[in-house]
Amino acid sequence: MRVDVRLFHGETAGLRRHAMQILSAAVDAADPAAAIDRALRRDGHRLRAGGQSVALAPCGRVFVIGAGKASARMAAAVEALLGDLIAGGIVVTKYGHGVPLSRIAMVEAGHPLPDAAGLAGARRAAEVAASAGPDDLVLVLLSGGGSALLPLPVEGVTLEEKGEATDLLLRAGATITELNAVRKHLSRVKGGGLARLAAPAAVVALVLSDVLHNPLDVIASGPTVPDPTTFGDALAAVDRYGLRDRLPGAVRAHLERGAAGRAAETPKPGDPVFARTSAVVIGDITVAMAAAVERAQALGYAMRLEATDVEGEARVVGQRFGALLRDLRIGGGGGALPACVLMGGETTVTVRGAGRGGRNQEFALAAAGPLDGLPQVLVAAFGTDGTDGPTDAAGAVADGTTLERARARGLDAAAALAANDAYPFFAALGDLIVTGPTGTNVNDLWVGLLGAVTAPR
Repeated sequence: MRVDVRLFHGETAGLRRHAMQILSAAVDAADPAAAIDRALRRDGHRLRAGGQSVALAPCGRVFVIGAGKASARMAAAVEALLGDLIAGGIVVTKYGHGVPLSRIAMVEAGHPLPDAAGLAGARRAAEVAASAGPDDLVLVLLSGGGSALLPLPVEGVTLEEKGEATDLLLRAGATITELNAVRKHLSRVKGGGLARLAAPAAVVALVLSDVLHNPLDVIASGPTVPDPTTFGDALAAVDRYGLRDRLPGAVRAHLERGAAGRAAETPKPGDPVFARTSAVVIGDITVAMAAAVERAQALGYAMRLEATDVEGEARVVGQRFGALLRDLRIGGGGGALPACVLMGGETTVTVRGAGRGGRNQEFALAAAGPLDGLPQVLVAAFGTDGTDGPTDAAGAVADGTTLERARARGLDAAAALAANDAYPFFAALGDLIVTGPTGTNVNDLWVGLLGAVTAPR
């Protein structure tokens, strides 16, 4: 993982280098190709995927369908393993996340808001699934971002209308579970829809999870697994944020028809379309976190591992993380120094301003307050996919000098936070983490480092 060398400045330059080494180890451990290599094996006429074993019929074909920020890297690893067994397929990934493929078509498309390229890719994926016969295997590669990258709206709803509904929920701070309950009920492939199209072919999904606790029905909106949510759940999510009257008319009408029993539900547990389907999680945040711990310890840090399933408003979680580091620095409970505090999860941002940023940049900006004036203390907030919101940054770094340096440049941290405008704030300070696409996606990681100093200056 490469970052701009200008990030390594100031009195915390050493801590900054160590933080990037720790994050780099986490990204490497969550590499999609390595995850495929661990999970997928060909054993004669059987394909073993995780704990699943699927017979390959002598006259059968293997099709590959993928969606997500890591799907192209996953597909490349599958091509290397299965070679000419692959009859064809398609993966849809985010712009800039593609890699060369030889047997599987690849489309780059919009994320987090779907676009026409994603729609074309989703249509092709549906055609591939529907073409599979009872002797065939459909191998589905899913990773974070798959929901936005596989948009195939139900009849009567346009891509633009579905995108508008998605944007309203994102800006309101909806959780991924709430967001996907809506998206599944506006889609022909999500919420088990892809399995329904592929039946009676065998379907095996290999999943790189970016959702806390790895709920298969939520990751990429569960295109190959039963959907426990209903139209009623989708409407409840919309109403929770007071958005029903702001939805596009066709979206609202479809959800209301479904809730009234006048539109077909997504397939539920026990539906025969799932008779020959299986899904295996092949990587998640715990793999990345374990590697981060190992690297931090190798660098000489005493470890404090916090939760890996943190949710909530980015600014609230960031402020609490900064306060934890402050307490460890000056409260007498820090233990051995230098020390590393690790935490992971996925926060949300309720957009109230017109600024530019992402949840990790907002996390770091909120953490800067409690750290103000403290020596040798650092927070690095990082999206493992290399992107944070609609920006080119993966996150940001804050330390005890952040607010002092900001004031010297006439920057107002409180105003930037209120306007959701963290990106220009950190850009002016040289404190953005910019890596480009990492090829993986397993939630966010937050690193707190305390150098070997026992008192504030």
